[in-house]
Amino acid sequence: MRRTSLATRILMLLVCLGVTAYFGYQSLRYMKDPFTTAAAYGCTVDETVSASGYVVRSERVLEDNDSGLLRLARAEGERVSVGGTVAAVYADQVSLDRQSEIDALEARIEQLEYVQSASLSYEASAKLDNQIAQDLLAVRTALTAGRLDTVERRGSELRALVMKRDYTYSGGSLDEQLESLRQELKDLRRQSAGSTRRISAPVSGLYSAVVDGYETVLTPESILEMSPSQLSAVQPDSTVSSHVGKLILGDNWYYAAALRVSEIREIQDAGSVSLRFSKDVARDLDVSVQSVGWEEDGRSVVVFQGKYDLSQLTLLRQQSAEIILNTMTGIRVPQEALRVVPRTVTGPDGSETEVQTTGVYCVVGVKAVFKPAEVLYSGEGFVLVQPASSNKKRVLRSGDEVIVTARDLYDGKVVLE
Repeated sequence: MRRTSLATRILMLLVCLGVTAYFGYQSLRYMKDPFTTAAAYGCTVDETVSASGYVVRSERVLEDNDSGLLRLARAEGERVSVGGTVAAVYADQVSLDRQSEIDALEARIEQLEYVQSASLSYEASAKLDNQIAQDLLAVRTALTAGRLDTVERRGSELRALVMKRDYTYSGGSLDEQLESLRQELKDLRRQSAGSTRRISAPVSGLYSAVVDGYETVLTPESILEMSPSQLSAVQPDSTVSSHVGKLILGDNWYYAAALRVSEIREIQDAGSVSLRFSKDVARDLDVSVQSVGWEEDGRSVVVFQGKYDLSQLTLLRQQSAEIILNTMTGIRVPQEALRVVPRTVTGPDGSETEVQTTGVYCVVGVKAVFKPAEVLYSGEGFVLVQPASSNKKRVLRSGDEVIVTARDLYDGKVVLE
């Protein structure tokens, strides 16, 4: 019994020594030749400058000196011509309810006239189906973007389209029904003639229902003369208000922000830049630098000018933004994987020259293959590169297995057993 116990102990000791020796050997092997890889993948990097400033437009506040019930007639960002109706003022609730009836009748008559003129043709039905599908997509997009004003407008259009489509199935004669509806509409319009007043646009422009008091404080002219301290201290004018809304004039908009002098130099060196607002705008907006104000404590007010997408910016005022100086697209690899190795280049005359070439080693089959690459951008722990070889076997591609750490690497070395 004692001999068995002793033999077991010796066997266990030998097993422990074997396991220890194995792990020691593997650790020594890793320390001698650490081999790790990472996948290269396509990536886009933006060089940006962060800013916080104000969206500025040329704006005219509409007069609001009428008593009664106000009903807006324009959607946010909708263009209005001179003399176009912006809103209607109703004497009382009865007048407002009567207008709702008029709107419903007009919509129903328009739907029936469409069905009558289309003669219930297959082409008309197919066109309606396509319009309904487009409006459904538009409503979903507006909901995702949080544009509830657009959702309401698109929803009304969608309901009208669905009703038209429903009428195309019902068929039958519509003449009598249309005549009855037109007479009813005529009577309602006659009753509402004396209790409704229209508010018209004095000039053409884009309509906005929001008046925030900055319309007279931040103008395209005033921001050109502001210092950084004046811009940061700007306050809305509490005396400026209107329930009717305002008109945004012209086609240009501006973004004013106080930036450090070093950041301004980067922007000026970049030439053309883009703005990426933190919210409410789905894409980057191309802008140009209109002016740079005088320096105050190492900062200046920079005014950017944009000429497009004004209808999407009617609700924006104080905004954080990223100023995009440059956008680069390439292949992202770990910075540690980048290597500079001597390579022999054969010239047109057959002469050979040794040059220092930047690139990465990739695992191809069981061997390490050097693939030249040009560095586009250096980030924190990574570099963005593009292929720098015309040899198909040495072109770096997205998805390649890049060798990050290894000892004694050379082109053609067997790295996998």
